[in-house]
Amino acid sequence: MSHTPAHILIVEDERAVARGLEYALQNEGFEVVWAQTGRQAIDFAHSEKPDAILLDIRLPDINGFDVCKQLRGAGMRQPILMVTARDEEVDKVLGLELGADDYIVKPYSLREVISRIRAQLRRAYGELSAVQSSRHFVFGDIEIDPERFLVTKGGEPLDLTPTEFRLLTHLVANPGHPLTREGLIEAVWGYDSELGYDRTVDVHMRRLRQKLEDDPANPRWFVTVRGVGYKFQPD
Repeated sequence: MSHTPAHILIVEDERAVARGLEYALQNEGFEVVWAQTGRQAIDFAHSEKPDAILLDIRLPDINGFDVCKQLRGAGMRQPILMVTARDEEVDKVLGLELGADDYIVKPYSLREVISRIRAQLRRAYGELSAVQSSRHFVFGDIEIDPERFLVTKGGEPLDLTPTEFRLLTHLVANPGHPLTREGLIEAVWGYDSELGYDRTVDVHMRRLRQKLEDDPANPRWFVTVRGVGYKFQPD
């Protein structure tokens, strides 16, 4: 990991909530930086280079969706966990579409937040970040180099989040095998997502297809297995 201990950016405009999170995370050995606004969050993400970001959607200036979109647009790959008080499916889907890795709905327990942050850190940087095979994968004009965390299409590097990268490498490491959504959640996220199996996996698969497939609406490589989940269909 880029920092020891792990460095967490909390983006939360309510001081009492932020202080509670800060205290709990520091007690767990994390370093914490706190941003009260969306613009401050973007500045801190660039200057502090946190290992993970806990991002509230409701902020006084620009909302968390816009923050997430700008960070991903700038090539930042660290795990982003979005937080909202509204348990609305449209918010969850939009957050994932913009590149968030997970979603936490208020009210939450501090133990749950810490558990989800630790899971994301393990999967992004720790012992679980290593994919099943360290060998290169090549199919069509796509090449995957797990050791360098690099995916290229037509020789051009693609900007994948850690979650998208893990999903991709897990699929291609199991060519021709239908993989259930439940199995993908366990392998890629490592725990039961707040969103349920279908929505979480489906949104991430849609993002992968948009980045990798020539015709995302009619995928060549990453096909739906009706009633089961998805599979990587090699040549």
